[in-house]
Amino acid sequence: MTIDDHDRRLMHLLRDNGRLTNQELADLVGLSPSQCSRRRIALEQSGLILGYHAHLAPQAEGTPVMGMVEVRLFNQTDKAVEGFNRYVLNEPAVRDVFKLTGDYDYLLKVAVADLAELSQLLTRLSSLRSSVSNLRTSVVLERVKENGVGFEKDAAG
Repeated sequence: MTIDDHDRRLMHLLRDNGRLTNQELADLVGLSPSQCSRRRIALEQSGLILGYHAHLAPQAEGTPVMGMVEVRLFNQTDKAVEGFNRYVLNEPAVRDVFKLTGDYDYLLKVAVADLAELSQLLTRLSSLRSSVSNLRTSVVLERVKENGVGFEKDAAG
């Protein structure tokens, strides 16, 4: 699919606010509502728009503790990679998984209820002995910007 400046504008607006109505999008992009609707549907069908999601507060989900876990595999054999992928795809505490270059093979963004649950998750990851050789974990102290959105502190702190 060939995209133009109108399509790029539509995607950027929807990335920032997936709840915009078709009329609001049309007004912001400078297209008719019918043109805007056709373009949005084409972007969805082509796989350039992957979906629409609500960004929930960690407290709403009961997972206020976020961690970043760097994972090094023993090797990149099919067995090691498949075992690791199978685990992270089925583990609800693992929110995002990124395959990396550099010292570690993967970066996991995890969200849990408390430090005890984080410890249990790390134990389960470490127990993937045929896959995982090393973990390095950091606990997120503050979310400054997430999913392209910055968090401003109120006057109280």
